[in-house]
Order: sequence, then structure tokens, then C-alpha cells
Amino acid sequence: MKKIELVREISRTANLTQTQATQALEATINIIKTTLKKREEVRLVGFGSFKVTTRQSRTGINPQTKRPMNIPATQVAKFVPGKELKEMINKKNR
Repeated sequence: MKKIELVREISRTANLTQTQATQALEATINIIKTTLKKREEVRLVGFGSFKVTTRQSRTGINPQTKRPMNIPATQVAKFVPGKELKEMINKKNR
């Protein structure tokens, strides 16, 4: 699903104009980004959590030279699905 499709669905289900739905979605995304930038977790009960984790440094292979190279540690955003979302996805009767 693309962003415009999500906006249309929000608009339809929440009885909002597409402009209002776009503003709501963009505000939500910006709040999540700002919170993650502060290294804080965003928990949405029944859906899941967004958090920042550290990806450890590791050795990789340079695709051009085929020689080993160090890939430094970095901070990455991670989504962890909640119990309800996991159960919904894994139901036999979709």
C-alpha cells in the first residue's frame, strides 16, 4: 500500500477529507520521527513499537574489490509488531 492509498483509506474510514487525512498521517509520521530522534520508544498498543537500536559493527565484503572491510556500528529504526498484530497476520482464516 502506498501513502496515497493509505490516505484514501484513512479518509474513508475516519470520515475525513483527503486533505485532513494527509495532515493527520503526516503529523503522525513526524511525531514518530521526532520521538525516535530523541531515542525514545513509540508504543501503539495492539499494533507494535517503534524504537532505535544499535546495529553492531561487523566485517563485510567490499563488492568492488572483494576484500573484507569493516562496517561501523550504526543506529537504526526498528518496528516490533505487537501480540495482536502478530496473531492477526498469522490467523489461518484470512
